Amino acid sequence: MKSESIAFGIAGVVFGLIAGWIIGSQQTAIRQPSTPSAQAAPASASGSTPTAALLDENKVKAFLSVADREPSNPKPRAALANLYFDAERYDDAIKWYGEALKLAPDDINVSTDLGISFFYLNQPDRALDQFTHSLKLDPKHTKTLLNLGIVRAYGKQDLAGAEQAWGQVVQIAPDSPEGQQAKRALDALKSAHPPAGSAARPGA
Repeated sequence: MKSESIAFGIAGVVFGLIAGWIIGSQQTAIRQPSTPSAQAAPASASGSTPTAALLDENKVKAFLSVADREPSNPKPRAALANLYFDAERYDDAIKWYGEALKLAPDDINVSTDLGISFFYLNQPDRALDQFTHSLKLDPKHTKTLLNLGIVRAYGKQDLAGAEQAWGQVVQIAPDSPEGQQAKRALDALKSAHPPAGSAARPGA
């Protein structure tokens, strides 16, 4: 068996342990209360995924109208992106997250949501680039770091990189939901891939 296949298998185990965890960034004031947040649970080890929300065309029309009237307002654009994300229309979500970021380039939550959208379109490199941008805005943003670890492990089979990202989450906020999920993932990595020389010796 090729080493990369082994790594992928271990990554799948780790990813399964954090199934159900919301990898989207936290809700912010940019999101309207009636708008679904751009959050999605990663696929579980069994391959199950959340059911996509139905796209509310009336809300889409309403936010499009606001966006047309207010060309410098990022909020309706982010709201549109959230609607499309929850409907699993990631191409449209990427378009509108991008439009929102043009107007509010320092919005870390929109930036991270854009990265997650890239991940769901099987574009892990673009996702990682976007997370890099987010972390330039806030190097300790735990939701971005947690997502960074997920994409490294599941999208790139980079277990060392995932371990580093999750370790940062635990160090920054060990008692937070993100910290607890990162700790579980790290424990799974250690169990599945123990350090060299750590194996128990046979008894005399």
